[in-house]
Amino acid sequence: MSRLKKRSRLTRLADFLFECGMLRKTPRTGYQFLGTGQENVAEHSFRTAVIGFVLAQMAGANKERTAMMCLFHDLHEARTGDFNYVAHIYNTSQRTRALADALSGTGLEGDLMPLWTELEETETPEAHLAQDADQLDLMLNLKEQSDLGNRYADKWLAAATARIRTPEGRQLARTILETDHTEWWFLGPDASWWEKKNGSRKNLPKIPVPDAAKEDGGADGDESGNEDGQ
Repeated sequence: MSRLKKRSRLTRLADFLFECGMLRKTPRTGYQFLGTGQENVAEHSFRTAVIGFVLAQMAGANKERTAMMCLFHDLHEARTGDFNYVAHIYNTSQRTRALADALSGTGLEGDLMPLWTELEETETPEAHLAQDADQLDLMLNLKEQSDLGNRYADKWLAAATARIRTPEGRQLARTILETDHTEWWFLGPDASWWEKKNGSRKNLPKIPVPDAAKEDGGADGDESGNEDGQ
């Protein structure tokens, strides 16, 4: 790393941002044992940060600090790669050193290294929530694979559920297990949308819609958009 010490801060910031992009190319390797599903570290980090924000809001904790811990929690994997549970039996990595090297010369060390230490020590409410967010993102992926028929995902879900630390995390975990992963979009359109045919809407037959859907504005709602429901 000695040659990088001569680079300006702006250049090191550019280096850092390129390095962050490496997470898009870094696969989460546990899925090779599950048999289905795939994800890269950047995808995992994004939703983990969103979950952390949600959990902190539920718990009345610091939302921004929790989300930031989540966002950067796997940044070191741009250098070390992702270690699944089997790999951890035989290998170790210098995660703190990898993160420190990535941040060296960027001016970000003072902001991000304390967040890393807080997450690793896991003594604050925000750190506990961030650790739960990491597990809940995995659970969301596993629930999707379970819904699609991978019975091994159920075993992984049970193990991940046992690792949840906070009341808010356990509450959200229970709801994830009870929720079909498709319902957020499948139940979105009113019931008549699924009966629409291609072509002009002028010739579409009137389709009875339950009263409950009418009360929600389903039958009388805005019909703007194209035939694909956009």
